[in-house]
Amino acid sequence: MSEKKNVLKDKSFSFAIRIVKLYKYLITDKKEFVLSKQLLRSGTAIGALIREAQNAESKADFIHKLAIAQKECDESLYWLELLFETEFLSSTEYENINNDALEILKIIRSAIITTKMKNS
Repeated sequence: MSEKKNVLKDKSFSFAIRIVKLYKYLITDKKEFVLSKQLLRSGTAIGALIREAQNAESKADFIHKLAIAQKECDESLYWLELLFETEFLSSTEYENINNDALEILKIIRSAIITTKMKNS
């Protein structure tokens, strides 16, 4: 695998850890159980899908797995924004983790585009 994919693997795993910790914070300190569960699901799915993509059966399967990871990342951005707008997250908390998600989303999109171009 290329270095970029390893960066993506590492960043998505670190993001998943942050999501799990945020989930724990939201359910214990903020007593928020519904939105945080959605974020936990989508935020941890990103890294799992990237791992699946590394073992893809074909280029098309690789692109497909990354495309699903991209959707999960975008969904995570939605839940983060909703948690912020409903005042479960402070501005600082939101901006920090949101920026990480945006960075992962950009890397995933770049990997998809690069793979598609190589496939043409």
